[in-house]
Amino acid sequence: LGTAVGFPERSADVRLAQYETGSRKPKADLTAALAQVLDVSPQALDVPDIDSQIGLMHTLFTLEDVYGLTVSEADGEVCLKVSKDNGKEAYELLQMLHAWKEQADKLSAGEISKDDYDRWRYYYPKYNTTQLWTKVPSQELSDTLVEAFQDKLKKDK
Repeated sequence: LGTAVGFPERSADVRLAQYETGSRKPKADLTAALAQVLDVSPQALDVPDIDSQIGLMHTLFTLEDVYGLTVSEADGEVCLKVSKDNGKEAYELLQMLHAWKEQADKLSAGEISKDDYDRWRYYYPKYNTTQLWTKVPSQELSDTLVEAFQDKLKKDK
């Protein structure tokens, strides 16, 4: 891919890796060249600007690819849906969307104020009480601890 957009062969992989990891941001002309080679819109390669309708659409397309988001119609209105059957990530997103709907319903019913609703949204997931959030140690830390306490674990059995 790097050579297809004009990078020298010896540095093409490194240059593309820098863009993929975010350590460098491609200029518009490079984004356009990459898009042409991949036969996609340049906006599909950019971090979407959700303040624009096109950027928001590309965000929704990504959600379709990653979480199985689908677009449908009900009662003449367009609806976005996430199915719990689209894997673990989709199921977890669905739980988060249910939590959001719960707060929106409370606001609509007058059970919470707009300030409370905004606080819930702006600090999400801090005030979300519908799910438990835990920090899990990295696999490396877990392996190190198991190794360090292996003798003690065997004695306790």
